[in-house]
Amino acid sequence: MGQDILFEFIGTAILILLGAGVCANVNLKNTLGNSSGWVVISFGWGLAVFVAAYISAPYSGAHLNPALTIGLAIAGSFKGSVIGYIVAQMLGAIVGASLVFLMYKPHFDAEENPNAKKGVFCTGPAIKAYTYNFISEVIGTFVLMFGVLMVGGAQIDGPLPVSLLIVSIGMSLGGTTGYAINPARDLGPRIAHAILPIKNKRDSDWGYSWIPVLGPIVGAALASGLYLLIK
Repeated sequence: MGQDILFEFIGTAILILLGAGVCANVNLKNTLGNSSGWVVISFGWGLAVFVAAYISAPYSGAHLNPALTIGLAIAGSFKGSVIGYIVAQMLGAIVGASLVFLMYKPHFDAEENPNAKKGVFCTGPAIKAYTYNFISEVIGTFVLMFGVLMVGGAQIDGPLPVSLLIVSIGMSLGGTTGYAINPARDLGPRIAHAILPIKNKRDSDWGYSWIPVLGPIVGAALASGLYLLIK
């Protein structure tokens, strides 16, 4: 395993540990952050990206997101192993989500609402309308990918601009689907939710799971295509 792939794994695990961690802190019963709200979640995810990218960027470029890896490859700036990065990101996401479960195990046990438990791990629509849910993920990821490309010239230009993009997308566009905008962020923890011994959990909603995977990939590809047209 190359150092770049290793740090994609480490960075994505840290991203999910902190990102799903803020969801656990807000959603689960008897935490000190219970019911602190969407603003905390949006900033928590933005800061999770900052920390994970700060750690991994010197070694892997800190994609931490299969959609960004694909988008950067389309834009012609990433010459590494797309498959290697995606596998590392997915495995890192599963590990990060599992650490959140370990960290918050007593609170998962105390929480009666199975939807709150699932919501720690993966996204779901506020109103289930698959066409519009898909469009939401496409638009949110388009903004992320296009912002990354325009700020960094087809390179991820440090963690702060991307972190602020995440906060902005969450606050402005995240209320429809929970703004996965990252296939690893959703699918990896969804797999963890399915296999972990979570007390009184519900199903993992596999019928919806394709939207936060394909939507971000389409959004990133469209943003990279536009970038190539105008650069």
